[in-house]
Amino acid sequence: QVQLVESGGGSVQAGGTLRLSCIANEYTWSSNNCITWFRQTPRRWREGVAAIYIGGGATAYADSVKGRFTVSQDNATKTVYLQMNNLKPEDSAMYFCAAAFVPSHGPSLDLRYFHDWGQGTQVTVSP
Repeated sequence: QVQLVESGGGSVQAGGTLRLSCIANEYTWSSNNCITWFRQTPRRWREGVAAIYIGGGATAYADSVKGRFTVSQDNATKTVYLQMNNLKPEDSAMYFCAAAFVPSHGPSLDLRYFHDWGQGTQVTVSP
């Protein structure tokens, strides 16, 4: 079964950086899977932020984070990272990672494909 564990959240000031980690189990770390970071607030339902296709490393980003966030993978540790630079207060949210098989065999931010989630990690950015 799919198993994901997120960590790395915290509180920073605007302009600061954080790196989130998403550790997957053997079953989840498949070259056919995409692992995507989503975020959610009380006012906004989950939105895809950054995605990586495990099989080739192709990535995709939401427009709101392009140029500031970078998603990467470490095959040896089965970990997907989300490096977040120049953080803004509007980046404050609970961040989740999720894994799914995507028919396009590429990275996807589309929530409809994802059904298995980690527990989330909170990111708070103060002005």
